[in-house]
Amino acid sequence: MSKISDMTRESWIMSTFPEWGTWLNEDIEREEVKPGTVAMWWLGCTGIWMKTPAGANITIDLWCGNGKRTHGDDKMKVGHQMANMCGARRMQPNLRAVPFVFDPFGFKSVDAVLATHYHQDHMSAEWAAHVINSGMTTVDENGKEIPVPFIGPKKSVETWIKWGVPAERCITVKPGDVVRVKDIEIVCLDSFDRTCLVTTDSTGPDREELTGICPTDMDEKAVNYLLKTPGGNIYHSGDSHYSIYFAKHGKDHKIDVAFGSYGENPVGMADKMTSCDILRMAEALRCEVVIPIHYDVWTNFMADPAEIKVLWDMKKDRLGYSFHPFFWEVGGKYVYPTDKDKMAYHHRRGFEDCFEAPQNIPFRSML
Repeated sequence: MSKISDMTRESWIMSTFPEWGTWLNEDIEREEVKPGTVAMWWLGCTGIWMKTPAGANITIDLWCGNGKRTHGDDKMKVGHQMANMCGARRMQPNLRAVPFVFDPFGFKSVDAVLATHYHQDHMSAEWAAHVINSGMTTVDENGKEIPVPFIGPKKSVETWIKWGVPAERCITVKPGDVVRVKDIEIVCLDSFDRTCLVTTDSTGPDREELTGICPTDMDEKAVNYLLKTPGGNIYHSGDSHYSIYFAKHGKDHKIDVAFGSYGENPVGMADKMTSCDILRMAEALRCEVVIPIHYDVWTNFMADPAEIKVLWDMKKDRLGYSFHPFFWEVGGKYVYPTDKDKMAYHHRRGFEDCFEAPQNIPFRSML
C-alpha cells in the first residue's frame, strides 16, 4: 500500500494531535525542582501545572477542549452567560487560537486537581477521566496513600460528580478554607468573576431569570487560590474581573507571583481584565511579579501583552511600582524565585552542542 492510499482523516489526526505530543509531559516529569523554588508551566488559557521540591504536582484549571468548530446556525444559546450579560444572539466567534501543548492522557501522576470555577474552559472531563481511570493516588498529611482529590467550589464539584467523579473524591471549598497537598498550602480566597454571577444553570429558553435579583452565590461558583509553596506564594485569580478587594487580599497575605486573566473585550462585553486592570491588580496585591494569562486562547478576546509593558513603563516611576510584569508563552516553564528578574519568556532555542561533532560541509567559508 502507498502512503497516499493509507492516509485517512483519522490517521492524520492521530499523527498530528496533540501538536506537542508528550514533549511537555516529559519535561514536567523530568524536572527536578530545587529546594526553595517552585516550578510552573503554562498549559494555555488559565491552566497551570505546579511542581515543588517535595514532588507535589497540582493542576489548576487544566483544560483540553476547544471553542467554535463550525458556523452551525450562527446562533448563541439564549441562556449562555455572554448572552445573559449583553443580550447578544449571534454566535460568538471564539475559536481556539493556541495548540494543545500536552497530552492529558500522557501524565503518569498528579497530587491534586484544582478548578477556580465551573466554566467549560477551566475544567476538563478528559483530565478527570484519566486521573480516575488510571488509579492515580497521592498521600495525605500523615503519609497515608489516598486517591487524588478534586478541589473546587460547589459548582465545580457538582460538575465533576455529573461527569462521574466519585463524590468522596471531591473537596468543596469556599473563601477561608485551607487545604494542604504535600508541601503546598492552598488558601481559598474570594473570586471576583462577575461573569459567573450571570451564568445560569440552563443555557436554554428556560434559563433562570436574573433581573432584579441580588446575587449571593459567588462563593459557590468561584474561588481564587493562594498557593503557599517552598518557593513563594502564588496567587491564581481564575477569571476574576478587577476588584478593589484585591487590596484586601494583598494586605492579608504575602503574594509573590500573581496570575491575572487579560484580554481585549469586544464592544458590549466585560469578561477579562484590561492592561490597566492587570497593573492595578498587581499594585493592589503587592506582588513581586504579575503574569497575564487567558489572552492567548480565544480569537475574539486576543490581546497584545506589550500594551501592559507600555503602560508599566509609563507608570512605574511616577506610581512607584514595586512589581514588574512577566510575559510567558504557552508551554513555557517559569521557576520562582530563580526567574524573578526575567520579563519575557522564550522557548529553548536548541543547538547548544554546535561544533561539538564533525561537520559535513564542502568548505568553511560557506557558513
